[in-house]
Amino acid sequence: MKAVFVLFDSLNRHVLAPYGGQRVPTPNFSRLAERTATFERHYVGSLPCMPARRDLQTGRLSFLHRSWGPLEPFDNSFPELLRKAGSYSHLVTDHFHYFEDGGATYHTRYDSYEFIRGQEGDPWKAMVQPPWERLRQMYHERQFSQSARDKFRRNIVNREFIKDESEFPSVRCFAAGLEFLERNRTADNWLLQIETFDPHEPFTAPERFREAFTTGWNGPVRDWPRYGRVDELPEECEELRANYYALVALCDFLIGQLLDYFDQHDLWSDTALVVTTDHGFLLGEHDFWAKNRMNMYEEIVHIPLFLYEPCRPGSAGVRRSALTQTIDLAPTFLDLFNTPAVAEMEGHSLLPLLDADRSLRAGALFGYFGGAINVTDGRYTYHRFPPDPRSQELYQYTLMPTHIWEPFTPEELAGATLAQPLPFTKGAPVLKIPVIERSPMFDNYGPGALLESETRLFDLADDPGQNTPLVSPEIEEAMTRLMQDLMRGNNAPPEAYARVGIEAE
Repeated sequence: MKAVFVLFDSLNRHVLAPYGGQRVPTPNFSRLAERTATFERHYVGSLPCMPARRDLQTGRLSFLHRSWGPLEPFDNSFPELLRKAGSYSHLVTDHFHYFEDGGATYHTRYDSYEFIRGQEGDPWKAMVQPPWERLRQMYHERQFSQSARDKFRRNIVNREFIKDESEFPSVRCFAAGLEFLERNRTADNWLLQIETFDPHEPFTAPERFREAFTTGWNGPVRDWPRYGRVDELPEECEELRANYYALVALCDFLIGQLLDYFDQHDLWSDTALVVTTDHGFLLGEHDFWAKNRMNMYEEIVHIPLFLYEPCRPGSAGVRRSALTQTIDLAPTFLDLFNTPAVAEMEGHSLLPLLDADRSLRAGALFGYFGGAINVTDGRYTYHRFPPDPRSQELYQYTLMPTHIWEPFTPEELAGATLAQPLPFTKGAPVLKIPVIERSPMFDNYGPGALLESETRLFDLADDPGQNTPLVSPEIEEAMTRLMQDLMRGNNAPPEAYARVGIEAE
């Protein structure tokens, strides 16, 4: 077996033509849907970026035990399981979070990897004294900074070295993926993961992709919305959205290059293809930008998934309505290579769905660490928040105490205790570290970041835009029972139930 896995970041399902999107022409995603099975009800698990990737590699949810952090010593990783079974894996990525303190154990699970530099705040190019006066005039004040190690400063510097289309990180990322295929397509028993940070903010695309989305904006570069409520003028909002659309158009072009290669070399006869993203991104819907700060609306959590398996060519062009999640990808990749899944995995292989649509699960659990616990059964979504997120009892369970950019502080670790092994830690005890307000993650990827904390129930059939919360004690009770069942299946810690006011048993 051979497989190509394409992972985008922040790719909104609803802008793609196969899912009804009309604002951005995406002819190559339409081509992709004609060749693959398109999944209608595919959801996230843990968010944001690295928690989603931990779910993806391990096949189990992590947000009830841990925030953003590395793979743990007891975690199962599908590329590592493939290696042990004799299959080769290669990662090509421009996603720089893999190479920070909170992601440093992911890329090393692959047999080989290639890192493309220059996205967002990647500390790539060194300019000790940039031409600040010129740069200050170029960029909007909300995405300008001269502070050392600030992501805005790093991005400004990086962009001084990215001018031609061929220099854009995502373009180079796909080129490196095609180079792997050119060198290895006649070999057997390999998986290639092409992973790009696009269309994650900042929404920076080559000029030819921007031409179709002219807004009349005459101000400085404005392609990086802040996380939070919309407070920009309408014309500024349109410019931000237009730049996102341009980046989606670039992603469509890049997936088209890959499809061209599949066509030219008939990879459809012996190579599986999986295309998805980690999460979506709000572009003003619900009066918010981005993610992390607000309720987990459909635009963030309901994501695209396309799957092709060469032994099942008859599934090309079909659509599947089964409720699926990111945690299903690890067992699917293992199944592709005839490698057994392991006991700790909660996900299910999706390959049987290519033969016939059927139910895999009663519901899908998802969330941010320290935020609401959320559940959907495909018809309803239920978002249950702690009464006061800032004062809830909350612990990190880990043997890898690092946050996104830095280790846990001594102040955080001072309250740590050694907890007994959890059912999925393979006999290893773990640190149980209380979350405190002075934690570096508290106001960025934790309880202090939330701008919404109201428990809500939505009916996706009657209210797909989630505009009006549903009041139904009976349905809320049923969704609470579903949440309890899924939490038990995840071996959620006792305080996870207590903090949202439901019974553990």
